[in-house]
Amino acid sequence: MGQVKRIYVEKKAPYAVRAKELKEEVRQYLGITDMRRKVFTEVARLAYEGGDYSRMEDLPYKICPGDVAAHRESIFLERAIVEERLRLAMGLPLRSVSEHAPVSKGVNESAIAEKYYDPPLINIISFACNACPTLHYHVTDVCQGCFENPCKEVCPKGAISIRHGKSQIDNEKCIKCGRCKDVCPYHAILKVERPCARACGMDAIGSDEHGRAKIDYDKCVSCGMCLVNCPFGAIADKAQIFQLIHAIKTGKRVVAIVAPAFYGQFGAKLTPEKLTYAMRQLGFSDVVEVAVGADLCTVEEAKDFIDNVPDKLDFLATSCCPAWSVMAKKLFPELAKNISMALTPMVLTARLEKKKDPDCRIAFIGPCSAKKLEASRRTIRSHVDFVLTFEELMGMFDAKEVDIENIPDSEAVPLDKGTGAGRGFAVSGGVANAVAAEIKRLEPDRDVKIASAQGLHECKKLLQLARAGKYNGYLLEGMGCPGGCVAGAGTMCAVNKAAIAIDRYKKQADKQLASETEYAADLDVLVKDDLD
Repeated sequence: MGQVKRIYVEKKAPYAVRAKELKEEVRQYLGITDMRRKVFTEVARLAYEGGDYSRMEDLPYKICPGDVAAHRESIFLERAIVEERLRLAMGLPLRSVSEHAPVSKGVNESAIAEKYYDPPLINIISFACNACPTLHYHVTDVCQGCFENPCKEVCPKGAISIRHGKSQIDNEKCIKCGRCKDVCPYHAILKVERPCARACGMDAIGSDEHGRAKIDYDKCVSCGMCLVNCPFGAIADKAQIFQLIHAIKTGKRVVAIVAPAFYGQFGAKLTPEKLTYAMRQLGFSDVVEVAVGADLCTVEEAKDFIDNVPDKLDFLATSCCPAWSVMAKKLFPELAKNISMALTPMVLTARLEKKKDPDCRIAFIGPCSAKKLEASRRTIRSHVDFVLTFEELMGMFDAKEVDIENIPDSEAVPLDKGTGAGRGFAVSGGVANAVAAEIKRLEPDRDVKIASAQGLHECKKLLQLARAGKYNGYLLEGMGCPGGCVAGAGTMCAVNKAAIAIDRYKKQADKQLASETEYAADLDVLVKDDLD
C-alpha cells in the first residue's frame, strides 16, 4: 500500500461497505492482523509439540525478528506487546508492568486439558495503548470564517468564539452535542473519538490516570468490538487454544461444533466438506454444524412467541446473541422477562452431542468473543468445554501445516445436517426471519411483525422504543455485531462478502424450514434441567 487514501464516508450502504473493506486493508498493512495470527499459530504449535514450555521465551523474537521495529518506535516495545498477547492467547493473565516476571510464568499450570482462563476476558495492554484523544470536536483549517457563524449561533453553551476570522471551540465549555458539526456548510468541524470507545455500544471504555483506555467491566458484555477497532493492537481477548490441543492430545473424543458463520471465512476453495476433513487433521474426532442447534432454537423461540405474545408479554426478543441478551438484562432489567428463555444454538448443539456421548469434549468454533463468556456460565460450562474463534482455528491449521487451500475432493466429509433457516442465523435478520417462518407454519393466519437491530448502539435504541410500547406484538432480534455473527471479533472475511457466502450456503441446504430438522424429536429432552 504505497499511498495514503482518504475516504469521506456518507450514510449510504455502498460507501459504508467500501469503508469497512478499506479499514481491513489498512489493518492488514499495519500488521495488526498478521501479528495476532502469528501469536495464535505459535501458541498452537507450542501445544502440539509439547516438551519444555520455557521455550515460550523465544517466541517474541521469532514473531518480531531483527533489531528494527516494523510498526513501533522500538523493537523492544513490539516484543513486549507480543509477550502479553502470547500470555492472553494461552489464557494467562497480563503481567504487572512494575514487576519482573518471565513470559512463561504460569504456563505449566495452564497446560491442562480443560477450560482455563482467569477473568477478565477482554484485556487492554496498557503500554500498547496510544492514549488516543477522548471525544471532542475540532475545527480544522477548512473553516472559511462564514459571515453568519452558524456554528457559534447553534452552540447552547457559548463554547465557540471567532478568532482571526476562524471558529474555535472551548472544550471546557463544550457538551459534545455536535450541533456545530451538523450546521457547518464546509464540514470543517470534526468529531474526534477514540476508536475503541466509538465501537463500544455499552460506553464501557473510559480512561486511566495516564489517559489510556480502561474497561469498566461492570458495563462490558465482551462483544469484542473494541479489540477489532483498536488501530494499535492494544486490546485482546483470552483464548483456550492451548488447553483444547492438550485435550486432543489426551486421546479423548473432542467434537468440534462449528457456527454457521464459518462459511466463506477460510477462502472460497474450502467447502464445508473439506473443512470437516481439515479439522480432523487437527485431531478433532468429529465436526458438527451448529445450524442444527439453530434449527432447534428456532422451533423453541417460535413456541415461546406463540405461548406468550401478546397475552403474557408485549413482545418477545430472541436470545441467541449473548452480547445482545446480556446488554438487554444489564440496561433494561425490567425487560429481562421479554428475552426468550430458549437455549442458544451453541448450547443445544453441545447438549445434542453430549447426549450421544456424555464423555466427549465439546469445542465451539465461531466468530464471537462473547461466546467465551457464555460458555463459562454455571448452567453451560458442563456442556461446552472450549470456545475458539475462526482466527484461533486458523492458527491451529497453520501450526499443523494443514493446506486448507488444496484439499482433494476425495477427502471431503459431508456436513449437511443443518437447514437453510439454521444457517441463516449468521447474518442480521436471519434469526427473526427463521422464527417468523416457523410461527407462520404453526399459525398460518397470524401476522408476525419483526424489528431487528445490529450493533449494540442500535440494539439499545430498539429496546428503548420497545420499552415505550412502540413494538407491542413484535418479534425483536438483536445482534451485538454490525452485520450479525459474520462481523464478529473472531472473523476473517469482509462482512459483505461473508453475507453473500452465507446466502449461498443457505440455498445449498436440502431442507429450508427449521422444523424439518431430523433432530426435532430430541428438543424436549435437550431442554430438560436434568442435563445441567
